[in-house]
Amino acid sequence: MTINADERDALYKVIYSRRDVRGQFLADPVPEEVLRRVLDAAHHAPSVGFMQPWDFVVVRDFEVRKQIKAGFETAHAEAAAMFDGERRERYLGFKLEGILEAPVGVCVTCDRTRSGEVVIGRTANPEMDLYSSVCAVQNLWLAARAENLGVGWVSIIHHDSVRQALGIPEHIVPVAWLCIGKVSFFHDTPELEQAGWLPRLALDELVHQEQW
Repeated sequence: MTINADERDALYKVIYSRRDVRGQFLADPVPEEVLRRVLDAAHHAPSVGFMQPWDFVVVRDFEVRKQIKAGFETAHAEAAAMFDGERRERYLGFKLEGILEAPVGVCVTCDRTRSGEVVIGRTANPEMDLYSSVCAVQNLWLAARAENLGVGWVSIIHHDSVRQALGIPEHIVPVAWLCIGKVSFFHDTPELEQAGWLPRLALDELVHQEQW
């Protein structure tokens, strides 16, 4: 299957316009068929040994999302204490999640027991199954952007908080809590870049030829 120039350009547009959305979510419901397409795109991510270690927990219930929000607040306070002085104040001023504002939350997990103990490609590097689940997150994110949906990854939360709220078995690893929904707008550049928290690094500084 050959990708033509228009299709190539559309892919790059999606990649470069993808944003971590926090404060622009609308209350409008996400159509079931759209969410299904996004989840199917995530399910078609690459996975080591074709083990497909992911599951997707779709959460619309407000009370469950309130539990996730409480878990975020706990971890958020812990994180704030790790910064000093002015840096802490700036951190606390950021909007870092849209758990209750977004109409849908999706938890992407990793079943590290799927396909048995020995998996092709996971023998030398056992963490490859976790990386595979992260590929599913990226596929979901890009597919959502192509559907004009915003996605926010809430990483400031302990796995056990997510596990307890969603009844996830102990052997399953919660990889990502994603807030998903229609948005009022997408920022032109990442919000933390706009705020001067960190700049985007130059590609030429990160590319090494032949050796480090």
